[in-house]
Order: sequence, then C-alpha cells, then structure tokens
Amino acid sequence: MKNTSIFSAAILTMVLSACEPGEPPVAPDPSLQDVYFERLSLLCDKAYPGQLVSDQEADADMMGQPMIMHVATCDQNQIQIPFHISNADGTWNRSRTWIITRTENGLRLKHRHRHEDGSLDAVTNYGGDTATEGTAERQEFPVDDESIALFKASDLDQSVTNTWAVEVSPPGEQEARFAYELRRPETSGGRFFRVEFDLSKSVDVPPPPWGD
Repeated sequence: MKNTSIFSAAILTMVLSACEPGEPPVAPDPSLQDVYFERLSLLCDKAYPGQLVSDQEADADMMGQPMIMHVATCDQNQIQIPFHISNADGTWNRSRTWIITRTENGLRLKHRHRHEDGSLDAVTNYGGDTATEGTAERQEFPVDDESIALFKASDLDQSVTNTWAVEVSPPGEQEARFAYELRRPETSGGRFFRVEFDLSKSVDVPPPPWGD
C-alpha cells in the first residue's frame, strides 16, 4: 500500500506540473541589422538638414547646396527616405528616394528616380543587398545583378562596381548623424559621393517627392 501511495503521489506531481505554465520562451537577441533598422524607424515622419561632404568635381553643382532627407514611410519591412536637393535657382530637385527593405538574407537598398512629371527615370530601382551583417551603425550594399544589367543597358558600365552605404548614429548620441555614401574603386574611376545629415535638429517636412 505504501508503494502504491508513493506511486500515486508521483503521478499527481507530474499532472500538476504539466498543468503549471512553463517558462516563457526566451526571445533571441536582435541582430545588428535589426538594431540598425530599428534606429532608422525611430526617425520616421521626421526630416533633417544635410550637405555634401565629399569634394569630387562630378558633384560640383551640389557643393554648398541645402539638402533634406525625410524618413517618410515606415513599416516592419520597409523604410522610404526621399532625398531633396536645393538647386542654385532656389527650386528643389525632388527626384530621389532611398528605399531600405528587409529580406530573408539581410537588407536591401534601392534607389527610385522620377522626373518632375512623376514618370520614372530610365535608370531607377537600382541598388544592392547586404553581403555581411554590417554593424548597428553602418550597412553596405554592393551592386546587385539586376542593377548591373540595367547599368550596362544604359551605357553606365562604370557603375557596375558600385557599393552604397547608409549610416545612422545611435539615438541620443552627441553629433548624431545620418549618412548616405557611394563608392567605386579606382579601377572604375574612383568615385566617392557622401552626404551627411544632422540628426540633432529636425526641420519642417518637405513636400513629397515627385510622383508621390
């Protein structure tokens, strides 16, 4: 009888244990790309002033011109950032939008270019996917096959070695900035283009980019 009681008690303990809620599952630590994407999302609906910080002659018409980046639309998988450039005559070029998207393998950067009438430029939707995890502050996007084919078809062979980068500082960091960069190796002309935006002060949201 004693053994039966012990056995019954053991069964009861097992049943009660099964009824008790288990330990909540432990959420995995966010990846560096998750942290990076979240930092960008924190900027949504805000606009920031910037300027050209590289000094190549190819960009002479942009030197000293006011610029604005506007984190216009955000969801869990995509962030769209129109890039506005002031012209010498005081008008604004609103043709460019940077689009950063989550993929199964990382992050993707694409460029959308439109004309003032809203029509798409012949060279649009180019960019690339991350090839490494990058950091929480900087992600690099080597040119993808789709873009290489587009560049070749448009007689832009020098662009088939492009690598773009987008940087965003941690929230609250002193001298926080957002940066967009294009690099091309010396074998393809040694291109370097970089603009930086001051995240310490927002500005009025600009009009939408052309076509939106």
